[in-house]
Amino acid sequence: MWIDAHHHLWDPARRPQPWMDPEWPINRAFGLGDLREAVAGTQVGATVAVQTASSLDETAELLGLAASDPLVVGVVGWLDLEADAPRQLDHLAASHPLRPLVGVRHQAEGEPDPGWLGREAVVSSVRALGRRGLACDLLVRPHQLPAAVALARRTDTTTRLVLDHCAKPPIGSDLGDWARAVRELARMDHVACKLSGLVTEADWQRWTPAALAPVAEVVLECFGPRRVMFGSDWPVCLLAAAYEQVAESAAALVEGLSPAEQEHVFADTARTWYRLP
Repeated sequence: MWIDAHHHLWDPARRPQPWMDPEWPINRAFGLGDLREAVAGTQVGATVAVQTASSLDETAELLGLAASDPLVVGVVGWLDLEADAPRQLDHLAASHPLRPLVGVRHQAEGEPDPGWLGREAVVSSVRALGRRGLACDLLVRPHQLPAAVALARRTDTTTRLVLDHCAKPPIGSDLGDWARAVRELARMDHVACKLSGLVTEADWQRWTPAALAPVAEVVLECFGPRRVMFGSDWPVCLLAAAYEQVAESAAALVEGLSPAEQEHVFADTARTWYRLP
């Protein structure tokens, strides 16, 4: 059984998604029924739902959805990392079971300050998440990787960090600067990486697994299979590929690994890093 460590659920009619182009075909509701239809025919048997809005209400809704369907075994929600993270968690726990909450994410890629992750308040909140047993997802672009490195250096193994979408590398262009920054981040053992979100960083109409391979090679080499996990980034991936195509592409990218190493990428790393049941 595979674990999809990164997908989304949303309804733009109820909660706007400012990052989304209103003309995109994914600008519609995607719920649990759509998710089950998407994973049918694949080896995915468990998933982790990830926030898309800077909203505690969305986090609460995702926790409710996870509690209602055994397919979703974890939630990476949102907290204001520049405020008191423990107090926000306590407030959330007063009305919702926190058991499905396995991590927290802020969409740092949208912050105008490239050093946002290194701010004192953010570092303090991320350390507090670690003490609560929660991971912290890092959604950054290549120019923000130095801030991710700074955050990783100021935390330790009590805080598990997860780099989303391989930091959105410039697929089809020079990967040198990106690769050097990713390798620096990977030197810290409490950082993992999601093999996810790559089809939408490539040419949406012409991408192939071969075009994604240079990124996968760097990530697998510097993090190792025990710190790499598969994520579909559904339904964002639908801009370039169907769910099954993303799964097939991921399988092709790791076909050179041993069966045990592939098991880490497709299940064990997510289970360990997010402490899934």
